[in-house]
Amino acid sequence: MTIRTILVDDEKLAIQGLQLRLQPFDDVEVIDTCSNGREAIRKIKTEKPDLVFLDIQMPGFDGFSVVKGVMEIEPPLFVFVTAYEEHAIRAFEANAVNYLMKPVDEDKLADTVERVRQRLSEKKSADDAEHLMDVLAEVAPDRAADFGGENAESAERFERLINVKDRGQIFRVEVESIEHIEAAGDYMCIYTGDNSLILRETMKDLERRLDPRKFQRVHRSTIVNLDQVRQVKPHTNGECFLVLDSGAEVKVSRSYRDVVARFVH
Repeated sequence: MTIRTILVDDEKLAIQGLQLRLQPFDDVEVIDTCSNGREAIRKIKTEKPDLVFLDIQMPGFDGFSVVKGVMEIEPPLFVFVTAYEEHAIRAFEANAVNYLMKPVDEDKLADTVERVRQRLSEKKSADDAEHLMDVLAEVAPDRAADFGGENAESAERFERLINVKDRGQIFRVEVESIEHIEAAGDYMCIYTGDNSLILRETMKDLERRLDPRKFQRVHRSTIVNLDQVRQVKPHTNGECFLVLDSGAEVKVSRSYRDVVARFVH
């Protein structure tokens, strides 16, 4: 498998040095380079790489802003590269595969590439399983429901408050205030209408903590609080949009159209 890679750094020499160090890895293909955060967000969205080596300290949009800027898509794996050690904790909170100090050590780079290979292999297995569930939900929704097993549980077992560590602070978020949640790899972007926070957790784990009678998956990467849906807007190919109390619109994929049925009487 080829690991399609983008390098992001505002220093030309740093990019050239990293390109040289990556040459021995036959499965790593550098498909593009970027010199700033805005350009990185644009290219990540259009080129959809598997991996991004991302400098943290850049003028304008820093590395963490780039991560937040691509939350709306299936994100690549990130490796942070920087000369500033104090960013290490935030890098791992953002679920980076690894954190490399400049100048990049060849042994640590080799270890990082091996971690990336492992993560991509695990991701493919998870994607295959989720695709199977999507197909099952579409062709036999009554059988797909049997695999959830959550609806029969009592409401008391589900969270009322979620602690979210974001930007060096801990926020206590009331679950009822959550409007919708979008997945980006192993972290979630939680929207409360007037705020958004990043939580390091997989969608599967977060779903177990939320009451399925109120929080439903409407897309493979989106969960919606059904209490905050105020309008259903039909779209093409059996898809539609849910308009939420804040005015935000969330797309419902065909695989989850049974969720919409409860709003249509």
